[in-house]
Amino acid sequence: MSHQVLIKKLSGHEDLPLPERMSELAAGFDLYAAVSEPVELKPGERALIPAGFQMAMPPELEAQIRPRSGLALKHGITCLNSPGTIDADYRGEVKVLLVNLGSEPFLINRRERIAQMVFQRVPQVTLSEADELPESGRGAGGFGHTGTR
Repeated sequence: MSHQVLIKKLSGHEDLPLPERMSELAAGFDLYAAVSEPVELKPGERALIPAGFQMAMPPELEAQIRPRSGLALKHGITCLNSPGTIDADYRGEVKVLLVNLGSEPFLINRRERIAQMVFQRVPQVTLSEADELPESGRGAGGFGHTGTR
């Protein structure tokens, strides 16, 4: 099943490519930095980087913003709230919250591929309050419950 997502480039960013898959079977669409001047991200710093577009998705979708593995491996650049969620009713500019976990400053230039956007279906869920919950084999076991390694 295919879903149509409408993309509107923002004024001043007509030169940027639309989000695009970099291979035929890629799950994510690469996003480009829509900065007017290079942004230096020092170790430990974070910055909200604009992507230069708005979009409209059908209500059954969400967009997840995820790191690019090459930036993470080579430079320690990742998305701080990963995956970041864009809801179907959001119409503002798409932006990416990047953080430098590396040991060297990193320069973000215009048209730099900074993250990827993956679309997911969102199930319709109804929450119901209950006085008691059914038992399970796991019970309340949480962090580290299944063993240590």
